[in-house]
Amino acid sequence: MEKVEFVEHRENELGAIRIADEVVAIIAGLAATEVNGIAGMSGGLAGGIAEMLGRKNLAKGVKVEVGEREAAIDLFCIVEYGVRIPEVATRVQQNVKEAVETMTGLRVVEVNVHIQGVSFPQPEPKEEETPRVK
Repeated sequence: MEKVEFVEHRENELGAIRIADEVVAIIAGLAATEVNGIAGMSGGLAGGIAEMLGRKNLAKGVKVEVGEREAAIDLFCIVEYGVRIPEVATRVQQNVKEAVETMTGLRVVEVNVHIQGVSFPQPEPKEEETPRVK
């Protein structure tokens, strides 16, 4: 069974509230993929090519370090061809910081964006020409 690490976040008269590191990673991954220009999250380099993950594996393209009150996040992203990478990366940083802070109450001290690759548009399949004679 996989060990789930929890961060004790708040304690009140009713008890403690704990947020798993993976929850923070999923929130960050979703917030990153909401930004226009991000094609997806990257699971790492396989044979020199960035492997793009589907929406089910968002936490695997994210590394988080969570303390009692603060979080640092590393995102491994694939951008769409033709976008201005610095602008997209800045929007990702802002969106992730806002989402994690709003949803968890943790203070985000770092959001590091690592661009792992570029996704090129798939050529549209050409319609087959109908023969002129039957």
